[in-house]
Amino acid sequence: MKRQSNKPGGLVIVDKPSGFTSHDVVAKMRGMARTRRVGHAGTLDPMATGVLVLGLERATKLLGHLALTEKEYVGTVRLGQSTLTDDAEGEILASKAAHGIAREDIDAGVAELSGAIMQVPSKVSAIKIDGKRSYKRIRDGEDVEIPARPVTVSSFVVHSAHETEAADGTPVTDVLVSVVCSSGTYIRALARDLGAGLGVGGHLTALRRTRVGPYKLDRARTLEQLQAAVDDPEGSGLPVMPLGDAADAAFTRWDVPEAQARLLLNGARVPMPLFEGDGPVAAFGPDGTFLALVENQGGRAKSLAVFA
Repeated sequence: MKRQSNKPGGLVIVDKPSGFTSHDVVAKMRGMARTRRVGHAGTLDPMATGVLVLGLERATKLLGHLALTEKEYVGTVRLGQSTLTDDAEGEILASKAAHGIAREDIDAGVAELSGAIMQVPSKVSAIKIDGKRSYKRIRDGEDVEIPARPVTVSSFVVHSAHETEAADGTPVTDVLVSVVCSSGTYIRALARDLGAGLGVGGHLTALRRTRVGPYKLDRARTLEQLQAAVDDPEGSGLPVMPLGDAADAAFTRWDVPEAQARLLLNGARVPMPLFEGDGPVAAFGPDGTFLALVENQGGRAKSLAVFA
């Protein structure tokens, strides 16, 4: 059996600053952790801040599964202006006075965008159209049509709405919202569609991700805090969440007896109990070692990724 790397693996929960791409953060983490093997569990737009989950070494094998988890955001939607990117970084395409919008109309628009919906992603996004990124097609002057895809917005709440004036003098209404949604949901597309439904246009002016799956802001550290931990000669170094802790937090846990654990690590499909819910299950050995991510196929465990 192929031996695993002895290098430590785990997750680092970063509080991403505005103005940084997710790739920028990964690049900085490679320097801090002194490894090239770093990945992230779902990007954040440069304008956005908040939880960005990074995996180091063997933990990169967890990331594709973590990216499928539920995410939570707080943000501000500006009603009255639409932009090329559906957020504040894009050029303004249209403006329309948006004072006097009834709160019940805003709430009704939010309700239309809640639950299981079909969403058209933002045109300036990394979605591939015939093998080419949508944002690259837009930059090249092409007209892009992105097909709608299913997403789930399990919670879309309006906390406040206040009238103000945009820099160009347009009367606008800023709406503070929170959203809980499935992976693949574009919050700026929700802002665009809310404004379109109200007939005034809309875009996202601020966004902060507060949760990815079980990983919340209270576990996140800024890049400055992380660098300080690395540089502290008397500290414990980079705060890395061990693989086992990360898996135990994110997936259903299955404690496997010794005999089955050995078989599982050798690729055997051992009998597996049924667990509530969908998605992978984290298998742990009798000594608490995280063994593998598995899924139930016909009552037997199929390994998705082995870690021990």
